[in-house]
Amino acid sequence: MGGPLAGMTTRGRCLLAAGLAAALCSFVLNERDLLRVSVFVVAMPLLVCFLAGRSRVGLRTERHINPMRTPVGGRAEVSLNVWSTGRLPTGGLLLQDGVPYTLGGRPRFVIEHLPRNNGIQLRYTVEPTMRGVQHLGPLRAKVTDPFGLSEFDRELAGVTRLIVVPRVVPLIGMPGGSGMGAGEDGSVRLSSGQGEDDAVVRPYRQGDDLRKVHWRSTAHRDEMMVRVEERPWRGGTTVLLDHREHAHKGSGPTSSMEWAVSMAASVSLHLLRNGHRVRLVAEDGRPIAPESADGIHSDFLVLDSLAALQASHQKEIAIAGDPGQGQELVAILGSVDPESVDQLIRYRPRASRSLAILMDTREWTTKEDASALDPDAAATLLNTSGWSTVIAKPDVPMHQVWNNLCRASQNRGAMHASGWS
Repeated sequence: MGGPLAGMTTRGRCLLAAGLAAALCSFVLNERDLLRVSVFVVAMPLLVCFLAGRSRVGLRTERHINPMRTPVGGRAEVSLNVWSTGRLPTGGLLLQDGVPYTLGGRPRFVIEHLPRNNGIQLRYTVEPTMRGVQHLGPLRAKVTDPFGLSEFDRELAGVTRLIVVPRVVPLIGMPGGSGMGAGEDGSVRLSSGQGEDDAVVRPYRQGDDLRKVHWRSTAHRDEMMVRVEERPWRGGTTVLLDHREHAHKGSGPTSSMEWAVSMAASVSLHLLRNGHRVRLVAEDGRPIAPESADGIHSDFLVLDSLAALQASHQKEIAIAGDPGQGQELVAILGSVDPESVDQLIRYRPRASRSLAILMDTREWTTKEDASALDPDAAATLLNTSGWSTVIAKPDVPMHQVWNNLCRASQNRGAMHASGWS
């Protein structure tokens, strides 16, 4: 059966067949009362299917997600606005929205009655466990009648994109030395004179040192402001993320790959929020986040690029030049062999400031894995080449890893200042 009759259920078809059989018997037995009953039985499923089909045509839905960018482990609220534009009231609606398993179960709603030219708002929340560009939808409706004689399926709303960005950990402090804004040797004062009146300020951001709060500007603007005392070296800082699948262990949100992406996001945003020019590149030197028109990354640009980042199938680190392009370099590395370390050392000028976070990927797997390399050997090679390095493990918080890197950098800077190499 086509058209409105295509939605007739088995119960409706049985009722229709019973009515036709009763009509046939009424002619054979010449029973007019039976004919009246048969007409009613035949008309009932036909009328119900017609009305349900009209209700199906008169449905409209909109989906809204707040916020559109949600970090891993965060929460986003999805609202569905459903209203009827038909001439008849709608009832018996079963709505089901398509939600990926990484965001939770598929929500279902039952609407007993939807008034004509009026609507309702439905809400549910999603809690993403994996970063990426997720798609919610489509929203499907199943229209039924109280008698269970008809059932229509319809797609009410298409697909809406939700960007699940990496988890960002607030960091405090900067590695000492040129370009990191931690000393006079690599920065330029923004203020022309000395004293509080010449201070350049900006709005307070989470993670800022409270000792830098500029109380006079805070009182004047009725908003917490902090001093911007130094400008980073004009060359900026390059954050290198090793996202080779071969270099990481584990799976899902607890894998070393996800830890590295989260660390790269935290470091990049920490530098950006402290006024640094930041380049985010992969282990082969190719940019991960495209530069904006002014050549400077923004928070959203970095997070969106990392949200969509997939693991590389390249086994070794192979670069054709300095990945930092002469800038300061902060490298977040998975398992690296001596050949990969040699690639980084060979093209990296010794005079350029280089820092590395080496991940002990053996700690991210529960079984013995002979392919997981000992990071101590790589750290020794990098240290002897003038790098500042730390080894990261999953049980050490990210902010502590960053603090250890800052201390290692300051110690190396002190050694150079005293004439040691």
